[in-house]
Amino acid sequence: MAEGPLHWEVSSGVAEVVIDHPPTNLVDGPLIGAVLQLLDALEGDPAVRVALLSSADPDFFLMHGDVDGILAIPRGSRARATEPNPAAALFERLHRSPLVSIAAVDGAARGGGAELLAALDLRYGSERAVLGQPEVAMGILPGAGGTARLPHLLGRSRALDVILTGRDVGAEEALRIGWLDGVFPRAALTDEVRAIARRVAAMPGASIAAVKRVVDTSLRSFDEALVEETDAFGALTAAGGHVAPMERFLAAGGQTREGETTRWDEIMRATREGPPS
Repeated sequence: MAEGPLHWEVSSGVAEVVIDHPPTNLVDGPLIGAVLQLLDALEGDPAVRVALLSSADPDFFLMHGDVDGILAIPRGSRARATEPNPAAALFERLHRSPLVSIAAVDGAARGGGAELLAALDLRYGSERAVLGQPEVAMGILPGAGGTARLPHLLGRSRALDVILTGRDVGAEEALRIGWLDGVFPRAALTDEVRAIARRVAAMPGASIAAVKRVVDTSLRSFDEALVEETDAFGALTAAGGHVAPMERFLAAGGQTREGETTRWDEIMRATREGPPS
């Protein structure tokens, strides 16, 4: 399927989304609109549990926001903001989606491109991955969620470092500080990340959504997260979705000494729910 700058195919519970927005994968109005349409389509498709994003551009995963568009913003008096701007709100919707969002980055993601990337659940790169927030040098700040989100990902001082210096962060440093979750050789990146996406997509969808919800709550309040976790556990067991996989676990040799000391991976393969049809 295609929605302007994005096109995708669904297989094994994974929507493989390719960003293809010539000439440079700019984060502009059409790209933002396409992300909105993508979310509407994928969240409404019961066959999808994971969105895997990659780029058709050889140099850019995503470039940055449209500088010409920012220059066109009227200057002078303004009303104080009471809610996020549309791009920041959309990226937060992506972050909180019941879908798991994963990126395979083989190139640069700066500015708004890095902000969209940071909103995803998991980020993997090749040795060519480069991340950066150059906005401060241009007299603004990351305004699509980056200034608010990076302290959660990187910690306060590292977020200040990368935002205030505007420097490029290469793949190995990005992995070390938590901006990337893994680095693979370029030739292996797609296969490695696809394998991760398909493994996640094989998990029960209700459990995936519950885990994301509790983890996000824990970043606001640990005490609230404990309650949310208990409630989610109760909701999942009440719904009964655990019965079939737990029965498969026991039938495969789970909860036995022999099984769990010599055949754990085999048992868990038998336990995992297959991807939605």
